[in-house]
Amino acid sequence: MYECVTDGVKVRVKTDYLEDQSAPEDRRYVWAYTVEISNLTEQSVQLISRKWLITDALGHVEHVQGEGVVGDQPHIEPGGKFRYTSGAPLSTPSGFMQGSYEMRTAEGTNFAARVPDFSLDRPDDRAQLH
Repeated sequence: MYECVTDGVKVRVKTDYLEDQSAPEDRRYVWAYTVEISNLTEQSVQLISRKWLITDALGHVEHVQGEGVVGDQPHIEPGGKFRYTSGAPLSTPSGFMQGSYEMRTAEGTNFAARVPDFSLDRPDDRAQLH
């Protein structure tokens, strides 16, 4: 699990390699990532937009940005959480993602909540320590 906090907004990310949706023989590797956004502040916040940089093992970078997440621009009340799952396909068996969410406070102030950088690795490819 990856985690970071920006201005009272905590972002946690968990990744899962989707072997059943991947086709290594066709250079297609797919991951799901689940994001949990927690509002640790005393006022509501709204997720306005997202920005992602998705980098594969060869250094190819894809820029993704848009309104909200999974078709929603959630309001998160103080002490509340919002969770969603999305996916990322790559043409290499590993990579990483980094990004941010543009958030707006109840007072109308915008800020960028950083998403922790996270790796996309197949379980069989991860280094194991004994």
